[in-house]
Amino acid sequence: MQRLLTPVRQVLQVKRVMQEASLLPARLLPAAHPSFSTVPAVPLAKTDTWPKDVGILAMEVYFPAQYVDQTELEKFNKVEAGRYTVGLGQTQMGFCSVQEDVNSLCLTVVQQLMERTQLPWDSVGRLEVGTETIIDKSKAVKTVLMELFQDSGNTDIEGIDTTNACYGGTASLFNAANWMESSSWDGRYALVVCGDIAVYPSGNARPTGGAGAVAMLVGPEAPLVLERGLRGTHMENVYDFYKPDVTSEYPLVDGKLSIQCYLRALDKCYAFYRQKIEKQWKQAGIDRPFTLDDLQYVIFHTPFCKLVQKSLARLMFNDFLLASGDSQTGIYKGLEAFRGLKLEDTYTNKDVDKAFLKASLDMFNKKTKNSLYLSTYNGNMYTSSLYGCLASLLAHHSAQDLAGSRIGAFSYGSGLAASFFSFRVSQDASPGSPLEKLVTSASDLQKRLASRKRVSPEEFTEIMNQREEYYHKMNFSPPGDKNSLFPGTWYLERVDELYRRKYARRPV
Repeated sequence: MQRLLTPVRQVLQVKRVMQEASLLPARLLPAAHPSFSTVPAVPLAKTDTWPKDVGILAMEVYFPAQYVDQTELEKFNKVEAGRYTVGLGQTQMGFCSVQEDVNSLCLTVVQQLMERTQLPWDSVGRLEVGTETIIDKSKAVKTVLMELFQDSGNTDIEGIDTTNACYGGTASLFNAANWMESSSWDGRYALVVCGDIAVYPSGNARPTGGAGAVAMLVGPEAPLVLERGLRGTHMENVYDFYKPDVTSEYPLVDGKLSIQCYLRALDKCYAFYRQKIEKQWKQAGIDRPFTLDDLQYVIFHTPFCKLVQKSLARLMFNDFLLASGDSQTGIYKGLEAFRGLKLEDTYTNKDVDKAFLKASLDMFNKKTKNSLYLSTYNGNMYTSSLYGCLASLLAHHSAQDLAGSRIGAFSYGSGLAASFFSFRVSQDASPGSPLEKLVTSASDLQKRLASRKRVSPEEFTEIMNQREEYYHKMNFSPPGDKNSLFPGTWYLERVDELYRRKYARRPV
């Protein structure tokens, strides 16, 4: 914690230097710089270096205290055995009652992160929320979270909500890093919060739901460093998943189109990422192609787990089409028949899917499978899905396993916005290091999931009907037992006659 708190202790020194500079005559003010460091006692005129190794210092994950079993849901919905558990790759699905909304999820995960790290509330200078769960067309979730900072008197916190389907959390993370690497940074930490409740009407899509939130503390000298200049982004206008009906929680979804859009965006982002990393390498005197071998781990936004396995196979297909030499040997053995295909012609090609799923299986088991633990047992968390995968990866590997590795990450939000980027993991895995602390903080993930209450499909359906009944209703207190929530969980206590929401916290 000593190292973690270092930038906070520098805040007052930075502010003092800035205040003193503001008293100087205009002609004596230092020239503007693209960024500045918070090194103590360094005048602004000389602070022309980037904050070092900006990235994720700490994480917190929250998910609801109840779930429905997907095998039981298959029987309840009278579908063939394995449709959800094998076809989608889902085992359990977490869900929220009327007692929880996106505000309460985010209140809980932020409070828990701040309490666990024991950071002072005035050490946060930016807080941004990524969500697509909109309960107010004007008032941001961020403004509700400011309630947590009230006692500290810290109102000087930049950031607001960011929305585009499941991509808002990644956009918020990028914005936090950009703020920290800019002249706007005041030396304090940034908080990135991703939270959503994924619900669907009764039918084929409902088993792909879920709920949860992730909070990330962003700062310099991080154990998970966002690699600068290595983001491949693709955006376009498409209606694969959208929510035009503000009277309903439910989206309109074109499932087949959405999967094609996801895979097309993956192809584009991976290609852009490859171009940028190869350019960096050439500038460093390294002249070779980038492949999946350069990523020790790969995590994906996870609408359902089966799509992620297909996505890693897709990246292998990308590498295969660019590979030179004899592809009859090594990992591409037996795939030569697919050599002349084009990416854009293969989104529904089952032969390609089958062949590369088989060829990439060992790679999937080593690089990606462990990241799907939370998604398998909790479902899709929309904006927090990718970062739940990151937490799952941390929970299943030691600091020594992760040290020095590169983690590739693909973020996708329908409509659409997508990015492929990477984290570089710190080399220092020693006891007490920031990396060791981060990994340890995720180690209870399996135990927490196992402590949830299993709810029958009948009760689950009743609760989903209650969510429909109370959606956008006013002047009510939500039904349910607050003692069914995890200790320390914030919950919706009442919505008054003016739609104002009041929250309370279950004692820890």
